[in-house]
Amino acid sequence: MLEVLASHGVRTPEVIAVSPNALVLGYIANDGRRSAKGERVLARWLADLHRAPPPGDGRYGLDRDTLIGPLKQINAWDSDWARFLAERRLRPMAALALDRGTLTNREAETIERIIDRTDELIGDPSGPSLVHGDLWSGNVLWNDGEPAALIDPAVYVADREVELAFIDLMGGVHEPFWTAYAEQVEIRPGFWERRRDLYVLYPLLVHAALFGGGYGAQATAVAKRLARI
Repeated sequence: MLEVLASHGVRTPEVIAVSPNALVLGYIANDGRRSAKGERVLARWLADLHRAPPPGDGRYGLDRDTLIGPLKQINAWDSDWARFLAERRLRPMAALALDRGTLTNREAETIERIIDRTDELIGDPSGPSLVHGDLWSGNVLWNDGEPAALIDPAVYVADREVELAFIDLMGGVHEPFWTAYAEQVEIRPGFWERRRDLYVLYPLLVHAALFGGGYGAQATAVAKRLARI
């Protein structure tokens, strides 16, 4: 996945060796320091990635299944974004969280009702873009105020708005990032009002399946907000 990002111009550590039990990467100096200028640079990186022609001939997915953390992401190609989101992301992860006991039956039913409305809630998608897929602050290496590299991706071809929703959910960026991104790639009407909540359901369900805690309840609260739309 690092090599996929690198092939699209994203700075990543060099992949030196891979085995079933080890990943050896080139060292990237990083001191954790960030700045407003660095956030604008990160926004440009992502805008360039999201505008670049992705693989898949206009479809969503990838030519292989991938992982988000230790959990499998099913990436079979699909020309319909709403169907891909429902059947390759939301429904499998909700089922896994339910199976692990981190969603109750009632919570799962609330979320399923929203999954059934993905096409309605999305409307017209932005179109396919390659996304990092797991971009929170811990997966950006910062050095001397600027991003040095991105690590630990969960790549696939998606509507680029899933990346923005994930970043907003996990925090770590501020107004300079959002202003710089919007100057290069439109954040379409309806994202903040509706689609952001739909797209954060997936990472919340991932966290529910992995960690339990309050993530299942948080996903259900988001679904209830969407149910009022």
